[in-house]
Amino acid sequence: MAADGMAIQVACKGLGVAESGFYEHRKRAPSERSIRHAMLTDLITQIHLESHGIYGGRRVHAELTLGRGVLVGHNQVQLLMRRAGLAGIAGRRRWKRILPDNIATDRVERQFNRAGPNQLWVTDITEHPTREGKVYCCVILDTYSRRVVGWSIDSSPTGALVTNALGMAIDSRLDKSSEPGTIIHSDQGVQFGSWAFTKRAKDSGLLASMGSIGDCYDNSMIESFWSRMQVELLDRKKWNTRLELANAIFEYLEIWHNRRRRHSQLGWLTPIEFERNRIITVA
Repeated sequence: MAADGMAIQVACKGLGVAESGFYEHRKRAPSERSIRHAMLTDLITQIHLESHGIYGGRRVHAELTLGRGVLVGHNQVQLLMRRAGLAGIAGRRRWKRILPDNIATDRVERQFNRAGPNQLWVTDITEHPTREGKVYCCVILDTYSRRVVGWSIDSSPTGALVTNALGMAIDSRLDKSSEPGTIIHSDQGVQFGSWAFTKRAKDSGLLASMGSIGDCYDNSMIESFWSRMQVELLDRKKWNTRLELANAIFEYLEIWHNRRRRHSQLGWLTPIEFERNRIITVA
């Protein structure tokens, strides 16, 4: 206030401090802390300039401690940078993923029974450990016959995992003569909201459907499938490698589940037998 031209007596009175204390403070030598802060601020400013204004607090702190041997805490560096008006360049703006509610509503509402094939597909991802790391599997199930119509296995749960499974289902079950309107139902996982998955479904004439968040009953048929697979395959031994488990999953899906496993809900027929019987009956 005094530096702005206000009389010292008036300024001290306004701040509620003694005039003698003000003059005593002016005579006092700078403290070791203020000297250190000034030195650190000069170093921080220099490092920030040498980085072309890129470095933020963490990298400035790393350069001070590792590059120049200055013992200083990270919080102190952040404080001095803030006081000096210094900041690093923020990362590239992250685009927000489209909210699942804006992609699809629940077209199933827990009613999974269908009168014919390719009317409703349900899909989900499961994971299981090996000594090498986890294996992720995405399956697409036709609710009419419980047949696995698409699947994909990978070492990470990406959008490509679910898109590959969807592509397999589309290529094996749909053609130009197929009636449009097959529903593909999933949970609200980020993979099923990815651009690649939603575009593949839309381009093929599929109708996307998603259950509510955190409710397993909204996709209970696929949850039941995973539960059986867990008991019948995954939990029966310890798996050494991803390849070993991937081969076992392939055999379970294509050989055991689709061709050999008899399902009580299908009159004790296998999924493939059930679909063949329909074709014979219709004919």
